[in-house]
Amino acid sequence: MNGQNPATAHAQPAVQAGGLNEQAVTVLLSEYDALKAEQRSRIGFRDQLLYATLTATAAIAAVTATAGRLELLLVLPLAGIVLGWTHLHNDHMITAIGRYVRDRLGPRLQALVDGVSDLPMFEWETDGRSDVRRVSRKWLQLAVNLAAFCVPPLAALIVVWAAGPRTPAVLAVSVLEAAALAVLAVQITRYAELASVRQVTR
Repeated sequence: MNGQNPATAHAQPAVQAGGLNEQAVTVLLSEYDALKAEQRSRIGFRDQLLYATLTATAAIAAVTATAGRLELLLVLPLAGIVLGWTHLHNDHMITAIGRYVRDRLGPRLQALVDGVSDLPMFEWETDGRSDVRRVSRKWLQLAVNLAAFCVPPLAALIVVWAAGPRTPAVLAVSVLEAAALAVLAVQITRYAELASVRQVTR
């Protein structure tokens, strides 16, 4: 073997494998840090959208009352749809990041550190999902989202239909907004994933 120590020859591949293993762990941890940073950013932005919706509702109602033109209330459904859809998209991405960490990133990292540490990876990502009160919180959050993004716009449409101008343009816009609001309400309810929440907590 050209004078090479057999023990050293066998140890070299093991060392190389160990080095690659450490590099893979470092890469996965870097991915985890990036994903959690994005998740935190999206959570903050999502929560701010609720306050933005309340502010927009109050501002539109005040302008309508000051101007005395009920057709201005048609701006409220538009604001609710845009803000509600943005909230829904961010909420979906937050959930998707958590699912990716639990189902893919965690197991991959666990496989790399098995034999070095038997500690489970990212327990916090799964701990909150087993809380027995999670179902009630999800129902409450669904009610809050519907009340924030769908109820005020619907109320505005009802006022316009009942007491506002009944011009063809106003009626056409209001009908389109009502349809869009219905789609938003259905999507908010679907993405709440209440059925899967019940299964997890059982």
